[in-house]
Amino acid sequence: MMKTYTHRFDSPTGYLHHRPPYLMVDRVVSITADEVVTEKPLGGDEFFLAGHFPGAPVLPGAMMQEMTTQSGGILIAGEYNPMEDYDTSDPDHNEYALGVLVKVNKSRFRGFARPGQCLEARVILRERVDALFDFTGTVSADGKTIMQNQFQLTNLRSSVLTGR
Repeated sequence: MMKTYTHRFDSPTGYLHHRPPYLMVDRVVSITADEVVTEKPLGGDEFFLAGHFPGAPVLPGAMMQEMTTQSGGILIAGEYNPMEDYDTSDPDHNEYALGVLVKVNKSRFRGFARPGQCLEARVILRERVDALFDFTGTVSADGKTIMQNQFQLTNLRSSVLTGR
């Protein structure tokens, strides 16, 4: 049976192993057992904007997908973490890797995100079967939905992720 991880962090690094420059969440706005809302301001100096596209920088769709995936990982770590002693700074310490992407069912892109905008990801847990979590997500910029997706994350033994 999964234990509830009771700590609450405003910073995503309390939940995720991801670190800059690949951290796509800057702030956890809210988290419940079935929904998480996060934010990421785009400053314009992010590595993935440099070549996408010169003179007209827009956030790559894959990074929007990653923002929802990381947000789902935050929900799993915050609400369905099977470990009482969870250390995001040392993945070798943890028995499980939480929120590993296993499937993207569909994604739909409806607009662009540009430097200067603050993105909001809203991820909803639709169903959980053991260590498999089924989510829907949206990314919004300036109050307009620019991406919608459905995806699945799972928890697996850290040794599978690290190859040890």
